[in-house]
Amino acid sequence: MPKLSVIVPFYNVQQYAPDTLRSLRRNARPEFEFILVDDHSRDDTPRILERAVEELSDVASVRFIRREENGGLATARNTGLDAAEGEYLTFLDGDDWLAPGYLGDLVTAIEELGCDFVRTDHIQATARARAVFRAPHGRRSEVMNPRDAILPADRSTSVDYPYAWAGVYHRRLLDKGLLHFTDGLRTAEDRPWIWKLHREAESFAVVSLMGVFYRRGVAGSLTQIGDVRQLDFIRAFDQVIEETAADPQADRLLPKAVRTYCAIIAHHLSEIDKFEPSVAKQLRTMSAAAIKRMPQELFTDVLDTMDLHRSSRLRRLRRRATTAKAAA
Repeated sequence: MPKLSVIVPFYNVQQYAPDTLRSLRRNARPEFEFILVDDHSRDDTPRILERAVEELSDVASVRFIRREENGGLATARNTGLDAAEGEYLTFLDGDDWLAPGYLGDLVTAIEELGCDFVRTDHIQATARARAVFRAPHGRRSEVMNPRDAILPADRSTSVDYPYAWAGVYHRRLLDKGLLHFTDGLRTAEDRPWIWKLHREAESFAVVSLMGVFYRRGVAGSLTQIGDVRQLDFIRAFDQVIEETAADPQADRLLPKAVRTYCAIIAHHLSEIDKFEPSVAKQLRTMSAAAIKRMPQELFTDVLDTMDLHRSSRLRRLRRRATTAKAAA
């Protein structure tokens, strides 16, 4: 069994893939396996990966899987998970990169702590600028119950830091069905994933380890494009609400889920001008319907405690939904 499986999906990233692959080589060990998943790229990415397999095979175990159709990041990660054989697992996106030696430090951290999963800080790279982003959890290198890191509802917590690549996970989580993503989600795929992880895993810790460089502002990434795929955040958060509502501690956890959902809706409404007109119309309609599906008492509580700009957008949306229902 390999010590660590690193799952790396790629899609149309020929400009960035060489940096990603060089960083893997600088982290390679014979007991590590790199699973390179091409999500049916239409540029030169597959050929770059084919060459990388030959170059990396002398320092680590490497598998190259090319999907026959594009399924999105969630599905590509699942493809890698299905092939992974490591005792521990982690992720990297095909346009990001790692500091030398980071993966070894990551394995050391989870082995010393002996918990289900470990979360780390990361570095955001925007052009030449670098900014440190820390996991929103103050207690470091201390094993805790993941549920205790979901709350409080009115502050940024561990479920608001959903990046799958900012951490390492024991294989027992995969065996329990906690590491797979919802197939087909094109955005916000990590939101139901991180909530499920914190509700159902037994132990976790956060360590002050930085080695992932998260590239922002990439042309062609979903954060830069206002097309219909962005609206998958609604399906993702509907799943969060539905699964959390079924939890034995729903009364404690649902206020956080509803508040986060509302904040994300308000965020997208604040950037509605970046969407194509037809998608902007869908965003308003689908968001209004999502608000109607929420527990209304909790939704009202959120409006009463949110800042004016966001609460005003949500109130207008609720009025729109009420007016449309009355007209119908």
